[in-house]
Order: sequence, then structure tokens, then C-alpha cells
Amino acid sequence: MEPPSASPLRGHVPWQGLLLAVLVSPLTFWNLPTTAQLAIESVPFTAAEGTDVLLLAHNVSENVKGYTWYKGERGIDSHQIAIYLTATQGIIPGPAYSGRETVYPNGSLLFQKVTLEDTGFYTLQTISSDLQAEKASGHICVYQSVTKPSILASNVSITEEGPVAMSCLSGDPGISITWILNSQTLQLTDRMQLSPDHRTLSIDPVRQEDAGEYQCEASNPASSTRSGPLKLALSPAMN
Repeated sequence: MEPPSASPLRGHVPWQGLLLAVLVSPLTFWNLPTTAQLAIESVPFTAAEGTDVLLLAHNVSENVKGYTWYKGERGIDSHQIAIYLTATQGIIPGPAYSGRETVYPNGSLLFQKVTLEDTGFYTLQTISSDLQAEKASGHICVYQSVTKPSILASNVSITEEGPVAMSCLSGDPGISITWILNSQTLQLTDRMQLSPDHRTLSIDPVRQEDAGEYQCEASNPASSTRSGPLKLALSPAMN
């Protein structure tokens, strides 16, 4: 199968290099069916809103006369995105066509600037010259882009052997929090405790080896970002 490097039906699409890497890279872990069945792969598997997603068609028959893409798994006419005719290389937009979709001559479908509402299943139906139909579905999973968190410390003047608590502040839902010390993932000691949501890090007592620059990283399956550094400097304990 050739990559969809032919001119698309609309717009400029900066995907040729990525598609080539997907098709030839030995590090691609997506497994094709053992038989040559029509299959759909989402590239990337998860995406941040505002990015592009390709539904890459695999094992397309050579004698295909046309493709029809639908939103959903059932192929309902009212959910039809577009019909592509191989003879004319023309597209017939359907009711679900938003103007952000590009159909390639090999049946692959590109979504530009995906939104959270684009999450869901999509179905490709092919019709061959002998009127045989094949159908396969793929899934797009779009996540909100993670915003940059910040850190707030309970005490900016810290004495060795005293306690400190640092909070990772973010209004994003459904994110994971990782703590960073001096650009390395923090290795928790028995003096450190994380809140159940990992947004608060408590150290008691603080010791000299805990000094350094702390950051928290907020992430979801599609994107991640780190806070600015908070420098934890200790003064000797008073006798």
C-alpha cells in the first residue's frame, strides 16, 4: 500500500513525513490483522485538541471504486462525512462534513484541528468494481490540552528539620501529577508523602538533601507541561 502522499482533496496537509515514519518504522506497535482485512489506524492514537489526526486505512483492495466515511459505527446516512470516487478523484460532502476533513486516494481520512467533540468511532465503507463492500471502524480520542501548572509552598523560609508542603495548582480535570526535583523525577523517601491526587507533596522533616528546584508536571494521555521551578533552600536548624 502506498502512503497517502498524493495531493489531497483540499488544503495543505503537513503529514507526509509522519505517514512515512508510521509506515516504515519498526517501532510502530499497532498490529495489523493477520488476514488482509480492511482496518483503520488512528495516528496518533490519542490527540490534544487543536492538532491533526489521520485515520489511516490499511489493506484497501486494489479495485475499489469508491469510499464512504461515516461518523459512528453503524454507517447511518445522516452521519455520512463524505463519499470519494476513485474514477474522478472527486468528493461528495455528506451531512456530517465539517470542512476540516481531507480524503486521500487510498481511503485515509485526515481531521484538521480536532476538537473534544470529534472523539468517537468513524467507519469507512469501500465498494469494489465487482460491487463487493467492506467496512471497518477506527476511533479518535481527543483530550484537552494541558495548561501550565504552578507551585505554591506552605513556607518560603524553611529551616532544616522543619516541615514543608508544596501544592501543584492546576484547574485542569483528569490529569496526572508528577513531581520533579532538579529536572529528575522525584524519588520519594519515607519522609515524603503525596496526597491521593498527588497535587500536594509534604516533607517532614526537611533535610539538606531535599534542597533544590522543584517542579510539578501535569499530563494527560495526549499532552503534558511543567510548572516553573520553585527553589527550596534550607537554613540550619536553630539549637
